[in-house]
Amino acid sequence: MKIWKLIVALIVIGSTTLSGATAQEIDRDANTALEKFHKEVKGAVSFVNNDVKALLIFPSIVKAGIGIGGEYGEGVLRIKGRDNVYYSTASASVGLQFGVQEKSMIIAFMTQEALDKFLQSDGWEVGVDGSVTLIDVGMAKNISTQRINKPVVGFVFNNKGLMYNLTIEGSKFTKIVR
Repeated sequence: MKIWKLIVALIVIGSTTLSGATAQEIDRDANTALEKFHKEVKGAVSFVNNDVKALLIFPSIVKAGIGIGGEYGEGVLRIKGRDNVYYSTASASVGLQFGVQEKSMIIAFMTQEALDKFLQSDGWEVGVDGSVTLIDVGMAKNISTQRINKPVVGFVFNNKGLMYNLTIEGSKFTKIVR
């Protein structure tokens, strides 16, 4: 990848944080991401309808870096299928990383206690304020065959681009005030 592409990607990340999407755009994109999740992950519909207290859906998170990296995305918290509160996620990192990647992420709150703790926070950071267990649903795995007994689980899918280093540790979720 040429250096100018990375510079453009970093500018895009920066401009996204300044402009932000409208609630309608986030809702539309979240619907598309959830449909893709339901279609690509066997058992996802049943899992979402029966086991989950709320979903935090980030349809697009862009990560870019050369040694120093950053990522940003906007999403919506859905409780009982209704759009509730809008959030941004951001993180920065230093270390062995190079490239640009776009991904979708869904965080599922499995218990009311975990959801309440998230809702009461001003800014919730993975690894500090709570942990998120990433569930591997790649390569035709079936979500319904996995025993999910963690209070908060995450699914990263729809990866586009190339980026060494896939983690959500240190990601901070903050309410978007409009």
